[in-house]
Amino acid sequence: MNLQLAKNYQAEAVIPPYRLVKFGSLDDRVVPGAAATDLLIGVTTDIGAAIGERCDVQFAEIAMVEAGAAITRGTMITSDAVGRAVAAAPAAGVNNRVVGFALESATAAGDVIRFMQSIGQIQG
Repeated sequence: MNLQLAKNYQAEAVIPPYRLVKFGSLDDRVVPGAAATDLLIGVTTDIGAAIGERCDVQFAEIAMVEAGAAITRGTMITSDAVGRAVAAAPAAGVNNRVVGFALESATAAGDVIRFMQSIGQIQG
């Protein structure tokens, strides 16, 4: 892990490894992503955190993420209800926050895949 591209935060909820996160109630706190519309900021590393523990969040470069469903490489990804990566597929007129695109395919929920981080937003 390149420490210049990661920051340490306090977990306000249980956060497993390789999960997408958003800011919590304070600037130095994070919680798992819970929707494609959340303002996602990055992904936890290979060490998860219990409530109140510290966790590293990676912001840039290639990272690992746990898939919440099958994902085809090259697909833009966002968060499911528990911070796992899913394909971003907004309905017409709806915005999705994306964290990047899959570099590998996931065949099922629970697969851990590489993705290129590039935070943005897409509209259906």
